Amino acid sequence: MHVPSLIEKKREGDALADEEIRAIIADFTSGELPEYQMSALAMAIYFRGMSAEETASLTRAMLESGDVFSWPEGHPPIVDKHSTGGIGDKVSLVLAPLLACDEVWVPMISGRGLGITGGTLDKLEAIPGFNVNVSQSDALVQLEQIGVVMMGQTADICPADKKLYALRDVTGTVPSIPLIVASIMSKKLAESLDRLVLDVKHGSGAFMKTAENARALADAMRAVGESMGVRISTVLNPMDEPLGRAVGNALEVQEAIDTLHGDGPGDLVAITLDLASEVSNTSREQLQQWLNDGTAWNKFVAMVEAQGGDATCLDRYEEVHRAPICRTIEARENGTVSRVDAATIGHASLELGAGRAKADDTIDFAVGFSEIVKCDETVSEGDKIAAIHARTEADAERAERQFREGLTIG
Repeated sequence: MHVPSLIEKKREGDALADEEIRAIIADFTSGELPEYQMSALAMAIYFRGMSAEETASLTRAMLESGDVFSWPEGHPPIVDKHSTGGIGDKVSLVLAPLLACDEVWVPMISGRGLGITGGTLDKLEAIPGFNVNVSQSDALVQLEQIGVVMMGQTADICPADKKLYALRDVTGTVPSIPLIVASIMSKKLAESLDRLVLDVKHGSGAFMKTAENARALADAMRAVGESMGVRISTVLNPMDEPLGRAVGNALEVQEAIDTLHGDGPGDLVAITLDLASEVSNTSREQLQQWLNDGTAWNKFVAMVEAQGGDATCLDRYEEVHRAPICRTIEARENGTVSRVDAATIGHASLELGAGRAKADDTIDFAVGFSEIVKCDETVSEGDKIAAIHARTEADAERAERQFREGLTIG
């Protein structure tokens, strides 16, 4: 295989054959194909795209680069959800334990932050002791006991995706439909699912900026999933303002805890119930009740304990990660909020340290924004419209400037 020729082939807009894609992924996974060549190919795919057949081949090659889950005969329905990413999107932390109340198994394989969007694994690791590195055998035991496990990719599950995922984040190739489809669907199909709901975001804080592009992505993922026998549901959601009122790892964990106590922001609760209803066995009303009466919370606590987390800290979680600087942002005028730009707040949170600019950057769990005002809310001069959690006064000052650039009060 002459890799430069294949890069040139895709650069010129020609389709790669199934055997070429399989060879590329096999060599990239083994380390024979260097990252600089894979980066060049990813950029060519970004600009030239892939056909449906190429995308399916890429997904299968990445799926087959490792092991897939095998379930015992007579198992409950295997269900999961995936979001294409957003600002303040902590839905998985609420949805996974909620679905596990419904006599289904939820083997949720999640990823880390990508670009300005937060990662579920990073949020879980903001819980002291929480172990996301779970083997397939331990995952099965946990599913049999409590019905839910939230884990990262093991070395044996889609190793090609694990390598490519990190590469995309630092090479400007994140918003590519074929690469997104292959990344998401290879991981999810490795779970040997029966049902999958896809939360496809669009707007300033999403990879897909328009509803049209989000629909194209949703359709591409559905086609790949259904070709492999999985029941796929897709839900399109706007991401022009942050989801909920918190952005930042520990701050989002706290908001998820509040939601699991029946006291979550309305938009977060609504999206969680929308997605759960697509793959659950029961009614939306019953799902809502499990959120309100502590059933889902108890399942979350059981999951934290099962994965080595310190569940005793959850009732005082605000004390676990406390940034040294907490600055209030106040409205400078009266009016109705018409814009709280998700991308602006995502970039500001990233610069505070809540995300990664490079693959090996360390996450600061404590920093970010909380109590963020929502669109269509009426405010008066001097009202609190957000709080900044920062390491230094200089960081807080910069974050406030950025936040105000993304805010419109009319």
